[in-house]
Amino acid sequence: MASVTSLTASVHQRLADALSAALPEAGSADPLLRRSDRADFQANGILALAKKAKANPRELATQVVARVESGDVIKDVEVSGPGFLNITITDKAITENLAARYEDGERLGVPLAKNPGTTVIDYAQPNVAKEMHVGHLRSAVIGDAVVQILEFTGESVVRRHHIGDWGTQFGMLIQYLIEHPHELDHKGAAEVSGEEAMSNLNRLYKAARTLFDSDEEFKTRARRRVVDLQAGEPETLAMWQKFVDESKIYFYSVFDKLDMEIRDPDVVGESGYNDMLDETCRLLEESGVAVRSDGALCVFFDDVKGPDGNPVPLIVKKSDGGYGYAATDLSAIRDRVFNLKANNLVYVVDARQSLHFKMVFETARRAGWLGEDVQAQQLAFGTVLGKDGKPFKTREGETVRLVDLLDEAIDRATAVVREKAEKVGLSEQEIVENGRYVGIGAVKYADLSTSAVRDYKFDLDQMVSLNGDTSVYLQYAYARIRSIFGNAGDRTPLAHPELELAPAERALGLHLDRFGETLDEVAGEYAPHKLAAYLYQLASLFTTFYDQCPVIKPAPAQEVAENRLFLCDLTARTLHQGMALLGIRTPERL
Repeated sequence: MASVTSLTASVHQRLADALSAALPEAGSADPLLRRSDRADFQANGILALAKKAKANPRELATQVVARVESGDVIKDVEVSGPGFLNITITDKAITENLAARYEDGERLGVPLAKNPGTTVIDYAQPNVAKEMHVGHLRSAVIGDAVVQILEFTGESVVRRHHIGDWGTQFGMLIQYLIEHPHELDHKGAAEVSGEEAMSNLNRLYKAARTLFDSDEEFKTRARRRVVDLQAGEPETLAMWQKFVDESKIYFYSVFDKLDMEIRDPDVVGESGYNDMLDETCRLLEESGVAVRSDGALCVFFDDVKGPDGNPVPLIVKKSDGGYGYAATDLSAIRDRVFNLKANNLVYVVDARQSLHFKMVFETARRAGWLGEDVQAQQLAFGTVLGKDGKPFKTREGETVRLVDLLDEAIDRATAVVREKAEKVGLSEQEIVENGRYVGIGAVKYADLSTSAVRDYKFDLDQMVSLNGDTSVYLQYAYARIRSIFGNAGDRTPLAHPELELAPAERALGLHLDRFGETLDEVAGEYAPHKLAAYLYQLASLFTTFYDQCPVIKPAPAQEVAENRLFLCDLTARTLHQGMALLGIRTPERL
């Protein structure tokens, strides 16, 4: 693997050196370099430095220009306005830089993070014995993309799916199953589908609920069963495990449909921290972080008050001896910091739980479990809205089942793929497979192209549209490039640094060079939407390049054709790698 220094970094270094030479007292000053529509780059740092040194900014800018080392990378620097610098770089530098990226295989010259650590990401948290709905979509999609991006930068990532698999509701379900022992049996040796598993659980839940609401004696037995569950009584635990196993068949089928890898060891539900709860509470109470209030163990905060002005505590242990969610979340932090040795804890959880996590993190800091060297943050996400801008519901006002949503996206996408299939000569198998990739890609991209914290509208018409900022637009751009190679004959991609570049070639080349920088920013901010924006711009710049710079017809000179094929190939590989990091497939033919 050979990491490639970006053109931005090369130009930045040359300007910083010239600045230090012109104004030694400034030390290692930042030239504040950015991309510009006036030239390739603009540097704005001289204004602030001149002000500090009580110098004339335009004169200082002129002195800096005199000291800039030009030639191999920088072609031209001019002073503009009150002291901005407009920088143009050589065509040769662009092509040579891209050639180095091209040689680096899948990594495309992107360097690994300088100081990688260990990040635990808590995402995709369904509940046992409950159907996944549209509200579960964002945690899964955003979390999975952040995992892929961080792993690509060299971070050690521990995935955690904190499933809801514990609590009083299981008393009722387990008691019913003990009294009706064959309700979750699988008939025959055939594998049970996710839909079947969920329908078994739904049927059992409804029957148990009806009995619980109508039969006082059953209700009493069910409540006693909760005590047995919490005490770890073997028969009760065996029945509880049946619910977990049946639910996993269903979860894994949904995640498979979402084209997401969920590994069994990464599923550590609420039950995984049971053995730590007592000690967590004891440590909090002994250190004075938590205090008794009306029989409950609570943590209070100066800045958290209810509508009546009274403090709202974080309840770690209830007055009846039961543990709250906080006890589990705090135990999970202890496990992740002390056992998994995490430097970063990231929770991909609905924004409505922000106050809970703020209190949990603050409690863990007071207890000394989150030290200076550990960052904990909630990657909060907004709500999925319908076209009407209200939370997404069915016509009957029910929450939308996630499976229904994904199936409809796949159906709509398959229709779009089928329309174009004859022209490309796709087989029925390819139509079905591409329909799945386009449909799931459309759902993921609509989510990931919006900043996580914002709500977004779930509009399938827009999502599977070939126009605009959609996944399909990017997938078609990729497939179109692959088709160019089918028509290229004996011409092969080859970089020619001696060639002059057309404006559209330069724009595409400069954007390709920014892939590594973009990923660095995306990983640092946990911001997949910035990668989506980069890829959309890449596809748009490629479209302009393809319109303005003939690759095959009318046939350009041999070297020009080879250089353009090289740009096409590098664009395709960057699109493919970037989309993969968002969890989206790029079919070869569409």
